[in-house]
Amino acid sequence: MALVERALVFLMMVAAFQVSHAAVHKVGDSAGWTIIGNIDYKKWSATKNFQVGDTIIFEYNAKFHNVMRVTHGMYKSCNASSPLSTLSTGNDTIKITNYGHHFFICGIPGHCQAGQKVDINVVKASPAAAAPTPSSSAMASQVPPATVPLPAPSPNNAASFIVAKGFALPLLALALSSYA
Repeated sequence: MALVERALVFLMMVAAFQVSHAAVHKVGDSAGWTIIGNIDYKKWSATKNFQVGDTIIFEYNAKFHNVMRVTHGMYKSCNASSPLSTLSTGNDTIKITNYGHHFFICGIPGHCQAGQKVDINVVKASPAAAAPTPSSSAMASQVPPATVPLPAPSPNNAASFIVAKGFALPLLALALSSYA
């Protein structure tokens, strides 16, 4: 039983460690948010793995650009007439708080049409899921995922968890040493 408890503690610590390390993504990488240099924001966003808790940074010259959060329809048609929100500091930070698509355009006339728009897609994925291969993603729709119930720890041996960013590994070592 001690092995099962150690495994459960380990899995909970790994999950907490993964959640505590959010990524920061600068839109357009070193080029930033611009129309200069033919930046392909669709290609840029396709190479990222956005998660809830991540931070998106838009860096740009505020004299020439802005950032508008828009609906999907507005994104597709480059319609900047009634954005959900507008940012214009030149160094705007957005914290991702939910799954799904987050659409942004530059509202300066002609800029969105020139490609200054980005779709930040935050996909809900299980912590144990690996990157799907073409054959595994086709198979995933046909085969339901297996579920294995984990036994609950006995009340007198239940571990308390305090997870602070950067402290997951030391806590894991401490938790495992208490069972040795």
